[in-house]
Amino acid sequence: MIKSRLCELVGIRYPIIQAGMGPFGTNKLCVASSNAGVLGLISSSGITTRDSQREIYDYFCRSGGADPEAGPETILRTIFQQTLDQTRESQGIFGINVMVAAEMRESAELIVKTMIKAREEDPEMKKRFRVLVTSAGDPLPWAGAVKKTDLVWMHVMPSVKAALRCKKAGVDVIVASGHEGGFHTSWEPVHSMILLPAVVEAVSDEKTLVVGAGGFCDGKTLAAALVMGADGAQMGTRFLATEESDFHQIWKEGVVAAGDRGTLVARGFVGPARWLKTPRSEEHARNTLKKSPGVFLGTPDDYTTIDMSLINFEIESINAVYRGDRDKALLAAGESAQRVNDMPGVKDLVQGIVTEAEDILKSVRTKLLA
Repeated sequence: MIKSRLCELVGIRYPIIQAGMGPFGTNKLCVASSNAGVLGLISSSGITTRDSQREIYDYFCRSGGADPEAGPETILRTIFQQTLDQTRESQGIFGINVMVAAEMRESAELIVKTMIKAREEDPEMKKRFRVLVTSAGDPLPWAGAVKKTDLVWMHVMPSVKAALRCKKAGVDVIVASGHEGGFHTSWEPVHSMILLPAVVEAVSDEKTLVVGAGGFCDGKTLAAALVMGADGAQMGTRFLATEESDFHQIWKEGVVAAGDRGTLVARGFVGPARWLKTPRSEEHARNTLKKSPGVFLGTPDDYTTIDMSLINFEIESINAVYRGDRDKALLAAGESAQRVNDMPGVKDLVQGIVTEAEDILKSVRTKLLA
């Protein structure tokens, strides 16, 4: 069986993280992933969609067993409790992904404070709701609050410079996210084959673990991450296209149908984003080139300088997904979508990934010694 320091630190069976993806939430997916022996992550972005994407907000709440009319702290606590209850038999470990970009600061503070309070009030919650993953922002301002707890802190970032900042903040697990990844990508396109070994060399030691993200989707890529010195791999697009995934059926089907060169990059909520290639996303890319060219030049902009019609187009397009409107839908996914050809149950998916990785690692050793 494949084991790594990530398994020991977090308490999971396999060195795989199911990414906390939005906007639909991952309440059901987190439970299935945790029960399958990997780190399941709740996506918290749905709590921010009450006004702009009401249908998605309602689904986010109800899939977590919460009343959409309740306050945000009550909704979050209900989701945490449902996840704890539904993973009790397996004693699965789970966590939450929180976007900490400037645009999300207020909601991020609420989510993190609610998580910490819920854990302190319940010993079982504290034992199994173990991981906070921050992303899409600077980790350093969060160090004071997080390092006072016993949480395993992970941060998703796209460069060696950002990894060193994570190290300064005291992040336990640095998730090196290559440009292949779906939805939120970096302003500068550094891909996993370059990024991951560079981050491992820069920060990995007895106190700091590194996990690869972006393009990891099967046993081959998990084995590659481990060989490059990582302690595991985070997978988003692959887990999105599963039976238990909370994402809308047309989104899942879009990932499975994506073929060679099936994605493109255009503007997203907090910067560049990777989308499945469709007439709608191609229109968005053309508009991005005109109105936010920094997406393609590595020059960041924000809500104070951007033409907000791009953001409104994205909101309209994601609302269209919920309605099942394929023509107007924007569907985010990583480049690994072209390697996703089915929609299995999470347990079968995990077992297949692990078995393939074990077989590959054994065969590599045999070839090298031949």
